[in-house]
Amino acid sequence: MSTPSILIIEDEQDIRDLIALQLLRAGYAVLEAASAEAALPVLEKNAVDLIVVDWMLPQMSGVEMISRLRQTYSPEKLSILMVTAKGEPEDVVRGLEAGADDYVVKPFEMAVLTARVKALLRRTQALPAKSVASRTPAKNNHLVFGALVIKPEAYEVKLDQQTLDLTPSEFKLLLALAENRGKVLTRNRIIELVQGEGIAVIDRAVDTHVFGLRKKLGAAADLIETVRGVGYRIRWEDTLP
Repeated sequence: MSTPSILIIEDEQDIRDLIALQLLRAGYAVLEAASAEAALPVLEKNAVDLIVVDWMLPQMSGVEMISRLRQTYSPEKLSILMVTAKGEPEDVVRGLEAGADDYVVKPFEMAVLTARVKALLRRTQALPAKSVASRTPAKNNHLVFGALVIKPEAYEVKLDQQTLDLTPSEFKLLLALAENRGKVLTRNRIIELVQGEGIAVIDRAVDTHVFGLRKKLGAAADLIETVRGVGYRIRWEDTLP
C-alpha cells in the first residue's frame, strides 16, 4: 500500500509547520497550502487521501472549501478533518454538515490529531485483514464489530450469535452508524439516513432511538459514542487488535 498523502491548509505558518512535522514523523506524505485558493491547484496535481483544514482562512473559508470539495470528492475518496478554534456546538455541527468527517478544536494535543487522522484514513485505505470492523466478502456483505454482526440484506443484527429484536428505526440507525464507522453523524444527518417508508424520525427522537438501541446492545452499548451537542458515531478503532 502506498504512503497516505495529507494536505494541510492552514494560514498560520507556525501551526502548519507543527502539524506537518507531526504527520511526517507518523510516516505520512505531507503537502501544504496557506489558503484554500492555493490548495486547489495542489489538489489538481496531486493524489491526496486526507485534508486537514482550518476554518478561518483568508478569502475562502475552510467551511466554504469543504462544501466545494464535496461537490467533487465523496467521503470514500477523500477524508476531511477540520482543525479550528471555533468550538461551539453549532460550529461543530456546521463544519460536519458542510462535509467534514471529523472536527478538532484548537488548542489540541498532537497525539489526538494523529489519532484522528489514523482513524479517518482507515475508512479510505484498505483495512487490514485482522480489522474487527471490516466487511466480509461481498456475497454476504456483513458488517462485523467484534461479537456484533450486522446483515443489511437480511435486515438482521446478531450479538454473540443471538438475534436482536430491533425496530426498523433502530436497525436503520445502527446501520447508518456502522456504514459511517469512525465518522460523527449529526442528528440531522441521521434523520436523513434513517427516514424512509414507514419510518418518521424527528430531531429529539434520535436520542430516544439511540437510548433504546443501546439497551438492546447490552455489553456492546459503548460502541455508540455520544459527541455532545453534535450527534453520534460508532466506535471501532479501540476494538482493533
